[in-house]
Amino acid sequence: MRPHVDLDMQAEGAAVSAGGAVSTKTYAYYVVAVLFLAYSVNVMDRSVLAVLLESIKREFVVNDKMIGLLSGLSFALFYATLGIPIAALADRTSRRSVLAACAALWSGATALCGVATNFWFLVLARIGTAVGEAGGTPPSHALISDYFPLKERGTALSLYALGVPFGAMLGSGLGGWSNQLVGWRMTFILIGIPGLLVALLVRFTVREPQRGQSDVVATAIAKAPTPPLTQALSYLWGRRSFRHMAIACGLHSLVWYSGSQLNASFLQRSHHMTSAQAGFWLAIFSATGAVGTLLGGFLGDRLSTRHGDRRWYMWVPGFATLAMLPFQFSSYLAGSLWVVVPSFIVMLILGSMFFGPSFALSQGLATLRTRAVSTSLTLFAQTLIGLGVGPFLAGAISDYLHPSMGNDSLRYGLAIVGVVNVWAAFHYFRGARTVREDMDYAMKFP
Repeated sequence: MRPHVDLDMQAEGAAVSAGGAVSTKTYAYYVVAVLFLAYSVNVMDRSVLAVLLESIKREFVVNDKMIGLLSGLSFALFYATLGIPIAALADRTSRRSVLAACAALWSGATALCGVATNFWFLVLARIGTAVGEAGGTPPSHALISDYFPLKERGTALSLYALGVPFGAMLGSGLGGWSNQLVGWRMTFILIGIPGLLVALLVRFTVREPQRGQSDVVATAIAKAPTPPLTQALSYLWGRRSFRHMAIACGLHSLVWYSGSQLNASFLQRSHHMTSAQAGFWLAIFSATGAVGTLLGGFLGDRLSTRHGDRRWYMWVPGFATLAMLPFQFSSYLAGSLWVVVPSFIVMLILGSMFFGPSFALSQGLATLRTRAVSTSLTLFAQTLIGLGVGPFLAGAISDYLHPSMGNDSLRYGLAIVGVVNVWAAFHYFRGARTVREDMDYAMKFP
């Protein structure tokens, strides 16, 4: 049976029967579905904290800066820094096995948050979640890139990235409802358990593909050894389009994570919602964000193919990032929910459009054996800048304005942070200048 399995795992265009080709494509989408499920659990475990923050703040008596530390910097520091060595391990070993082990770790650590006896115990448990989640996306992106050719990769990665809105929807909706019924501690435990089952599903149903099987490359390149980590990092950061794309993702994520971590607190303070009500609306907003996630990948693939110009992978998120700015102001500064709700929906659709094109670029600009590291380096910038700085900065602005603004101070903190999106768009457009030659250059190396 082994030769048949190896044949099924070959690249598109290999000598396989029509039935075998269909089977291979069907299985490729099954892999995307399983990885989407793992990503959904990943994001659910990460995002549930946001809707629990007000309850945690009351129990442990901490200010907004400390809440920003818990939800942002403490998680981001370990997520970003450990993501690179874990990705390097995935590039050298089984990406499937690395992902399964990390899923078990982040799920167990999330459940452990529920038994925290003090604020710093909770910070340590969240660090455990961060360490596990650091090994989630890089091997997943590398696996998808070996199952799908470049012309389909943006769409495939967008399907995977639907785990962000879906996971956020579950974390917000179930988290807010569960918090009112059984409290924040039991909520962490209940949210953490499903990931252990998903880890088993990844380990025993996802096959490790041949590296480079979806790309037209020479056999010598496909079988070349994995370069040292320092060489991989030097190569990637040496590509100007990659640098601008990573910085753009980081700056955009500063705005994204400020909102994702503090929107529940904003709705509870400025619009007097309960945690269940805030969780309900955030779940609705997250679900609509899925439209933007799919649209971004679809437009990146479609426009770049139609015009024969891969700069669209930069232009699509660049234009979307600029367009969302006025909707950020109306989302946070409007007094009526009749304005806030539609503004939030449009803001999240536009804000989600960067996922597919950006991560398709991170794979297209990488060599065959640096794809997991490429994603981890993108996430390093995205997480350290975005999650590490964003919530803390918005919280610090909120604390500064609180004496004069009261409970409305957080809305101004979130609105001010939103201006960073202009800076992010600048880097998308600058990176577009060299993306074509950088992608062509990547195909020449292992």
